[in-house]
Amino acid sequence: MKTITEQLQQVVSAAFESCGYDGALGTVSVSDRQDLCQFQCNGAFAGAKQYRKAPLVIAQEVAAVLQQNPIFEKAEVCRPGFLNLTLTDACFLEHIGAIASDEHLGIPQEGQGKTIVLDYGGPNLAKPLHIGHLRSAIIGEALKRLARACGYRVVSDVHLGDWGLQIGLVIAELSERYPQWPCFQEGFDPQRDEIPTLDADTLNEIYPFASKKSKEDEQFKAKAQRITAQLQSRDPAYIALWQAILKVSVADLKKNYSRLNVDFDLWYGESDSDGYIDELVGILRDKGLMYLSEGAMVVDVAQEDDKAPVPPVIIKKSDNSNIYATTDLATILQRQKDFAPDKIWYVVDKRQGLHFTQVFRCARRAQLVPDSTELQLLGIGTMNGSDGKPYKTRDGGVMRLSDLIDTVTQSALEKIEASPFVDGEHKEELAQRIGVAAIKFGDLINHWSRDYCFDMEKFLSFEGKTGTYLLYMVTRINSILRKAGLSQDAPVKIEAIYGQEERDLLFQILTTSEAFRHAIREKAPNYVCDNAYQLACAFSRFYNTSRIIDEADPQKRSTWLSLAILTRRLLLEHLDVLGIQAVESM
Repeated sequence: MKTITEQLQQVVSAAFESCGYDGALGTVSVSDRQDLCQFQCNGAFAGAKQYRKAPLVIAQEVAAVLQQNPIFEKAEVCRPGFLNLTLTDACFLEHIGAIASDEHLGIPQEGQGKTIVLDYGGPNLAKPLHIGHLRSAIIGEALKRLARACGYRVVSDVHLGDWGLQIGLVIAELSERYPQWPCFQEGFDPQRDEIPTLDADTLNEIYPFASKKSKEDEQFKAKAQRITAQLQSRDPAYIALWQAILKVSVADLKKNYSRLNVDFDLWYGESDSDGYIDELVGILRDKGLMYLSEGAMVVDVAQEDDKAPVPPVIIKKSDNSNIYATTDLATILQRQKDFAPDKIWYVVDKRQGLHFTQVFRCARRAQLVPDSTELQLLGIGTMNGSDGKPYKTRDGGVMRLSDLIDTVTQSALEKIEASPFVDGEHKEELAQRIGVAAIKFGDLINHWSRDYCFDMEKFLSFEGKTGTYLLYMVTRINSILRKAGLSQDAPVKIEAIYGQEERDLLFQILTTSEAFRHAIREKAPNYVCDNAYQLACAFSRFYNTSRIIDEADPQKRSTWLSLAILTRRLLLEHLDVLGIQAVESM
């Protein structure tokens, strides 16, 4: 289904052509002056240069044609050449009916037949999720849902850090604490010998301990590096222990991501690209791109127009080991073979910009993907505390993600403790949904590239631009429908418009598709956040001026209830795209 501006553009473009002008001048947008008109076209200004006529003359000619079209209540010209358009109520209601009957609620399906691989999350094995993992998870999940809502096939991949030095450090420390384990003995047989039971808490304690130890003990660091190399060479004992670590870590990660309502199609890691590295190296060598430099094998990726130095990308270190660039390039090769994606998006800290510039340029030079395949880094900003610095615990440490969710959930629980609408049995679940909604909306309302300040009190407010307010508005509509004895899935039939607040709400519904189009084209869920808030506010104004339940006129009451049902469906669609779970009452 085309958006309303796309449909109007066809009409206006035809009017330009009938007047002897280029139809491309008929671009229509939502008006930024709703007090004057609903839609506008500024094509007369571009036409003035092209046809050497005053924009006012061109606009008047086109307006005269549009005034004959019954879909327009007004087609007016505003000096010096703006074309202002307002639809008739009949046309308005026809479009609303089409949205209500559309399975996608008017959301443009421009991704049909296209595939996106979305790389976000990026946790490391044997390490707990912390506050630094929050934005990638929240933004990546919203982008996945947004793209799917717009018709794309999306493959989401957590891309675990499971194959580098951090694993060597963990195994090295385990070997020093538990030298008696079979995997650290000569003659270990993975078919016969068992790996002792591991747990997430132990692993989460070992990694920071081993990391600190490696900075103080050169022998331990060398041991960890040696173990890493043996692991990557498929040593049976280390592979068996690594698999046990992987199983425990992934289970713990899934549990914590689940609390955020985040999930992934693939739980691949750097290790999964290992089987493609020889092929990658062969491609680079055959194309004459890779050469020896100071003992390492590298590929030049600098370009003449670079404003800052872009060093060669290292493919193999002097000891023949691989680095992140190696595995990231092999992963691109793997993704191309498995999914042939039209786009690959990476939701990663923006401080990794140079790394991805090197990787993408190398992938292009090696033709690992077709020229038409989009490779893009969505470099995310930082979540800061009230002091403007990266968010920390009270003692200055990096907060675990689970602790943040617990803290926000407790604050939400305190706010709803006295609510008569929720029984005690469900308050904990409700509080977690409210807390997660507060965290997610507070993040997503900002563009992903910007830093922002985490303000728990503000995010949990039942007023203002918050996830809590959106949840509350849905429960308000739920209450209306319950009192009316009407199913939330009842058919929608809106036959007339009775007031300005109602018209404003219908206009917000009509232009929701525009917000989704902007969001997917700019890869920016903040458009969805803002539209959800505007939709909720429009419904609140309508509700406050209309006695829906007590309305005596049956046709008016039926129309208003249908409007409530349609608004609810759209709000739930917005929330689902943002990865926020609705609540029945609060």
